Amino acid sequence: MHTDKLYEWGEGVFTLLSWFKQDKVKNAKVLVVGAGALGNEVVKNLTLFGVGRIYVCDFDRIELTNLTRSVLFREEDAYKHAYKSEIAAKRAMEINPQIKVFPIVGNLFSEVGLGLYKDVDVVIGCLDSRIARYLLNRLCMRAGKAWIDGSIENMTGVVKIYAPGVNCYECNLSREEFNHIMLRTGCADVVRTQASAGRVATTPISASIVGAMQAQEAMKIIHMTENEPAPFKTLLGKMWRFEGMTNSINTYKYASWKNNCPAHEQWSDIITCNDLSANMKVGDVLTVLKSVLDVRAVEINMRNNKFIEKIISDRPEKEFKLNIPESKLEETIQSDEELRKLSYRTVFHKCFYENIDEDFPFKELTLKEIGIPLYDIIQVSTEKGVKYVELSKDAEYYGL
Repeated sequence: MHTDKLYEWGEGVFTLLSWFKQDKVKNAKVLVVGAGALGNEVVKNLTLFGVGRIYVCDFDRIELTNLTRSVLFREEDAYKHAYKSEIAAKRAMEINPQIKVFPIVGNLFSEVGLGLYKDVDVVIGCLDSRIARYLLNRLCMRAGKAWIDGSIENMTGVVKIYAPGVNCYECNLSREEFNHIMLRTGCADVVRTQASAGRVATTPISASIVGAMQAQEAMKIIHMTENEPAPFKTLLGKMWRFEGMTNSINTYKYASWKNNCPAHEQWSDIITCNDLSANMKVGDVLTVLKSVLDVRAVEINMRNNKFIEKIISDRPEKEFKLNIPESKLEETIQSDEELRKLSYRTVFHKCFYENIDEDFPFKELTLKEIGIPLYDIIQVSTEKGVKYVELSKDAEYYGL
């Protein structure tokens, strides 16, 4: 029967749950990193719960092999080679038109500003490489945010939660695992190469079970209120493991927090600046920063993404001018026939800028063009010490 009254998603269903708070869910913001098999399940479940804003980050495109485990993808998407994040966002809003799902096509560190990590209620990692988890953990620690890690292989699935002061992904790495990561993080775009290099054999059942657990833990975190007892327990500091071959489910204590771990760097006392955007030219940003911070000189540290001015090949010895962020280096090499051929038999030496100040020769470029994403928080060195400044003007890009 037609009615003029707007149907509110979940009304008369979730509202029957004693712990469910409709307003909290409608106003919740969740960042999902990875839109493959796990990401599909997580986004679907958050959508069905009616989470108000979901941000989906993935740089990859849909292939036919994804269809066996990805409920939001269709055959036509694979033939069009569409981006995973864009299709996941589109299909989620078809399921529930009352929510907003924002696709982010890109890497979790070079295309997602730290301001978004700071503003969401929780981050969910649906990743398939140690390097990506290592980087996500560092960003979440920097933003003071909990993140829910999920992994699947064959009929096995694991869920863990990392949060500042309790559990750290990097602290849990063995020396061998850590060295393995360090050998492969020389170039920021290596995450793209590593994450798409291998395929993990798994099943849609494993993805469904682990994705459901991740979404359920996210709902618990969304509902937790400071100084109020929660009616449930989370997996914070624990590891939940499902083994489908033997139908066993176990929960283990899994928390490591080492005092000297470099990943624990937390950026506090963040200065919001509504006059700053990643779309502004570097020279203008430096001027605004000096005024806002009331200092004589500023230096922006490119923590995630160096600016590559040129690369020099060994054999033959030749210089190539690039002027790109390091995150675009692999893509640039692969798209240039000469560079692509050289990359298989020579070493490239990079000439780069790690810090940006008044001596930077490319001040007409925008922050985004040199590798700083929209709504980022930039680390600025001044004569008054290190400051953290948010590019707050970009919040509108994410509907904030």
